[in-house]
Amino acid sequence: MKVFTQSVLALSLLAMGSAHAFELKSNDIQEGHPMAKTFEYNSWGCDGGNQSPQLTWSDVPEGTKSFAITAYDPDAPTGSGFWHWVAFNIPASVTELPRGVDIKKLGGQESRIDYGSVGFGGACPPKADGMHRYQFTVWALPTEKLDLNQDTPSAVIGFTLNNMAIGKAKLTATYTR
Repeated sequence: MKVFTQSVLALSLLAMGSAHAFELKSNDIQEGHPMAKTFEYNSWGCDGGNQSPQLTWSDVPEGTKSFAITAYDPDAPTGSGFWHWVAFNIPASVTELPRGVDIKKLGGQESRIDYGSVGFGGACPPKADGMHRYQFTVWALPTEKLDLNQDTPSAVIGFTLNNMAIGKAKLTATYTR
C-alpha cells in the first residue's frame, strides 16, 4: 500500500509539473492546420507574402538566457529536410514576435537558410508534392550568445540547438500547393 501511495503521489506531481510546460502559440498559424498564403515564399515559383508568423511563448524554463527560433520542413524532397528560418541570440526578455518581425531590432541574429538567403523564407513546397509540415520551434538556451554567424550552416545550428537547449516548444503547421 505504501508503494502504491508513493507511486500515485509521484504521478500526481509529474502531472502537475506538466501543466505548465514551455508552450508556443500563434495568432497566425495553428497546430496541424494549413498556413495562409501570407506565409508562402515569394520566389522559387511561389508568390506569397513571405511573412513570418506571429509567435508567442510562455512558461520558459528556469535558467533561460536567450532564445533561438527555427522553422523547418522535414517533408522537403531533399533527403535532409529544408530550413526556412534560423534566428538566435534573441534576448531572454523577448517572449513574442510580431508577424514579419525584424530579428535584428530585437537584438538577435539570423543565418542563411536553405533558399540561400538570410532571414525568414516562407513555405514553398513543390507543386503536387502533397502536404508539408512546417515545424516552428522556440529553443530556450542557457547562454546569452551563441558563437555563430549568418554563414553558419543551418544544420550546424540545428545540431548546436539540439545539444544545448534546456527546453523547446514546437508548433507544426502545414502547407501545400
